[in-house]
Amino acid sequence: MAPGLYADIGKKTRDLLYKDYNTHQKFSVTTCSPHGVAITAAGTRKNESIFGELHTQIKNKKLTVDVKANSESDLLTTITVDEFGTPGLKSILSLVVPDQRSGKLELQYLHAFAGVNASIGLNPNPMVNFSGVFGSKALSVGVDVSFDTATSNFTKYNAALSLTNPDLIASLHLNNHGDTLVASYYHLVKHHSGTAVGAELSHSFSRNESTLIFGSQHSLDPYTILKARFNNYGMASALVQHEWRPKSFVTISGEVDTKAIEKSTKVGLSLVLKH
Repeated sequence: MAPGLYADIGKKTRDLLYKDYNTHQKFSVTTCSPHGVAITAAGTRKNESIFGELHTQIKNKKLTVDVKANSESDLLTTITVDEFGTPGLKSILSLVVPDQRSGKLELQYLHAFAGVNASIGLNPNPMVNFSGVFGSKALSVGVDVSFDTATSNFTKYNAALSLTNPDLIASLHLNNHGDTLVASYYHLVKHHSGTAVGAELSHSFSRNESTLIFGSQHSLDPYTILKARFNNYGMASALVQHEWRPKSFVTISGEVDTKAIEKSTKVGLSLVLKH
């Protein structure tokens, strides 16, 4: 089976520990048509500021066009073509208006024993990125490299290792030019209830600092999920997410510093409506 792309290494653990945790107020509404058109209006309130986004997606066979406009007057257009000339190959063209130097062409290729992603900026001195994963679904290794042609320097070079079986996923990342080592672990304890535990240990060699975070999740029923996490700095978070209709979710999450209980607890609310 295919090992996937570099971004997939450790994704199960990251989703368990970070996905859907939120201390702001978020709201989004998506309307889909039977002709492959989806329109999403979203808003986020952070402190006293409100940020909005309008997202339109059009799908026609192997072609997908995404257009996003936000409250900062940016317009992001992404054109994706699946099975571009050969099975397993995908091409992605993206551009942010009014930034004329933001254009980027990206190619993704998935093979039974490899997953490759390459991109290049569409400007005179582009940033070039390459990432590749080689192996199988059970054991794979990957690299992620970025080269700035304007300065002739490697701005990023990372490496990763992944070990996967039906109940356990372990990964190891070496990031930030070899300065940061990240080890992650995910274990599915009970299939029928979706009960899982995970942990991530990150160590910076230059600062000689380590961060350890534990997390777990459990399904109360087919529509309700509970999640909790705790790190070595005393920050504790929890959330409950309920799917009250197909693909429509309400999520309530909270965060508290256990070493400073006198501080107010941060609470976030997210509502996603799709019809």
